[in-house]
This record gives sequence, C-alpha cells and structure tokens, in this order.
Amino acid sequence: MDEAVILRTMAERGLRITGQRRSLARLFAEADGYLTPKEIYEDMEAQYPGLSFDTVYRNLRVMQELGVIEQIMFEDGVRFKVHCSGEEHHHHLICLSCERTLPIRYCPMPDLAELPDSFRVVRHKFEVFGYCRECQEEGGDGAGPPDAEGSAGASAGEGGMRP
Repeated sequence: MDEAVILRTMAERGLRITGQRRSLARLFAEADGYLTPKEIYEDMEAQYPGLSFDTVYRNLRVMQELGVIEQIMFEDGVRFKVHCSGEEHHHHLICLSCERTLPIRYCPMPDLAELPDSFRVVRHKFEVFGYCRECQEEGGDGAGPPDAEGSAGASAGEGGMRP
C-alpha cells in the first residue's frame, strides 16, 4: 500500500488529511518493516516539534481502525506496519530476525469448536513467529533448530491467536 492509497482510504472514510497524517502515510509507505510507537513518535516529533505522543497514538489507532495499518504484538511490545495488499482474509508468518512477513492462507478459526455459546467473535489474528530460510542460512538467531526451551520454540508457541 503506497502513500496515495493510504491517504485516499483515509479521505474516503471522512478523515481530514492534515500534514501530520500525510507524514504518517509517507512514513508507513516508505518503511521496510515494522515500526514501534516510539520510532513513529520520534520521526513525527522531529517534523512537528511539540507534538504529543498521545496525538501520534490516536492517529495510529484511527489508521488501524481504517485498515491502512496493522498492529502486531511482538515479545518486546507492539509494532505497526502498513496493511498487507489484497483483500482476502489471511494470517502471517513473521521472521524474528529480518521481520520478513509472509501470508498464511489457512485460517484456524473454523477449527475452534469449543468456544463458549455466549461468546461472539468479531475479529481475530493469528501470527506465527520464527526464522525465515535466509536468516537461518546466515547463522542468525534462527540458525539452529529450536529446542524445547529455546527462543524460537517459545516464540512460535506464544505467537498464537490474539483477539
């Protein structure tokens, strides 16, 4: 999703396109990976001195609700990335080393037969964390096979379903 698409989506949904929102759209369109709220704030504050963290975070929430950015919970905290292209429902494989993100076309929701009768699901996420082939070959954090106690095994196990 490029800057123009992000801005058009925001405008079509009735959002006023301010300089700050243009800057956010550009930042996400140009980012190669995930951005932390702190990184986003520091970039924005350099352009708009006196800008509050709350203002940045409010805009992130609005952009997320509009579907132009996605929020992913990593072990070290929340990060944001421009929304994947394509409209079909999918989930993600995320490399913990290079942050490469690949789609998973399978959705586990239909397999969850034992939800309480009184619970109505309105949305869900499913991310699997690990190491891509290239990072494994480079001998990074994912060089060896995950052991029962290793970080790769823990990450994949903890990266399950998030509401």
